[in-house]
Amino acid sequence: MHRLLVSTEVLKGCTAILPKDAAHHLKVLRPKAGESVELFDGAGHSRVFRCGSRAAEPLVAEGDVAVSPKPPFGLTLFACVTKGSRWDWTIEKAVELGVTRIVPVISDRCIVRIDRRERAAKRERWCRIAEDAARQSDAKWLPEICEAVDFRESLAMVRECVCFVGALVDPPPEHLLKAVRHRLEECSSARSFALYVGPEGDFTPAELGELLEIATPTTFGPTILRAETAAIFGVSVLSAALH
Repeated sequence: MHRLLVSTEVLKGCTAILPKDAAHHLKVLRPKAGESVELFDGAGHSRVFRCGSRAAEPLVAEGDVAVSPKPPFGLTLFACVTKGSRWDWTIEKAVELGVTRIVPVISDRCIVRIDRRERAAKRERWCRIAEDAARQSDAKWLPEICEAVDFRESLAMVRECVCFVGALVDPPPEHLLKAVRHRLEECSSARSFALYVGPEGDFTPAELGELLEIATPTTFGPTILRAETAAIFGVSVLSAALH
């Protein structure tokens, strides 16, 4: 069934007139008269509607609004921004895996530099990527997509999260999966978790030192992963361990 992202208000009536973006998307899909589509608001609410014989006709509700509970755990990905399509891919896959917040980080060794005047526009584009990923993956909740922040600004956003970071330190740390399990045993009531992933050149020693004051160092395995691979591997492990 096709899915379209709309505001919560659109879901409430017995009929629905789609906003411009959703109407255009439905037109491209070319549904048949009587075909069902799911409208969702990205905040846990969804409803099935029936298409009319003409594109301009309001959709007709086929059932009540369904409510999906909020994810039991908050999972924030603090990932240093990578180049071009690699970053788009990171956002897409992180949404599919159920992160609740993505914080793009600009660290000292990041190849990508984003001027502060461009950050709002970049965020809008990243939000569209996240929305498409949620629509295609049957996600009920959209994650929060933040504007890009400098490394030290990101540290203040960790708040009360149980935080992990992939780090090459001495002695070698535990694998991420073991580290998560141990932290869950120690903090059974914790509901907010975070993962830091560095750029292709890794964090600087100074940055890593600051991170180790708030995060548990872990390893992602015996091989060196690309930044985008590390981000999705880490999110996959955390998501599996938490759920």
